[in-house]
Amino acid sequence: MTLPEWVPNWATLVRADNPGPMTLDGTNTWVLRAPGAEACVVIDPGPLMPEHLERVAALGPVAVTLLTHGHPDHAEGAARFAEMTGSDVLAQDPKHSVGGQALIPDGEPLDLAGIRIRTFATPGHTADSVSFVIGEEAVLTGDTILGRGTTVVAWPDGALGEYLTSLERLRGLGSIPVLPGHGPVLPDASAVAGYYLQHRAERLEQVRAAVAAGASTPHEVVETVYADVDRSVWPAAELSVRAQLDYLRANGRP
Repeated sequence: MTLPEWVPNWATLVRADNPGPMTLDGTNTWVLRAPGAEACVVIDPGPLMPEHLERVAALGPVAVTLLTHGHPDHAEGAARFAEMTGSDVLAQDPKHSVGGQALIPDGEPLDLAGIRIRTFATPGHTADSVSFVIGEEAVLTGDTILGRGTTVVAWPDGALGEYLTSLERLRGLGSIPVLPGHGPVLPDASAVAGYYLQHRAERLEQVRAAVAAGASTPHEVVETVYADVDRSVWPAAELSVRAQLDYLRANGRP
């Protein structure tokens, strides 16, 4: 798949054929390999789709497989992919790991396939969400930042307070490319994280206003705040609303 020229040459995108309202064009599986390196690192092998897993495995040998989080569209195929490639799978949540290794702790580098990868904890979309920072060249964000639109805070596992903190961390990375779990690549992590933070602040005010106007359930808030959004994503929007209501209550804002 052709990528913009400003995307580092160590990154290859293999997109799963699972498009939809929540997955956009499909799940992005990223294959990382420095020029001249024999092995590669795979980020998010994706759903359990044999043709997709075979396409990714064909780019091996695979030194290790890393997961940004455990949602099925990113991790369902991980165990089968491990069988196909002989690679361990490392995840923040041990139940998604294969091979007994733990994910490298936040901030500590992992040198593989000629690439220096740093785990970057970014909970909020889910409790186990992490991003991966590659030197000062790019960040792989899973669902924490998408290539198009904004993401859901998947309550009750996800939490808005943690998500806002994660966005602030990502904004602090500066103007490096974002290689997301869905959608196109983005040129500036700081700019898109700033936009996400602004969007969340606006949504919080809209939710607060809807409750003040009489909305008494999360669904009623969705009907007001997300009235212009395709109804196919209303169930996801309701999860975000529940997370927003929890956040407002915790911060003394009814």
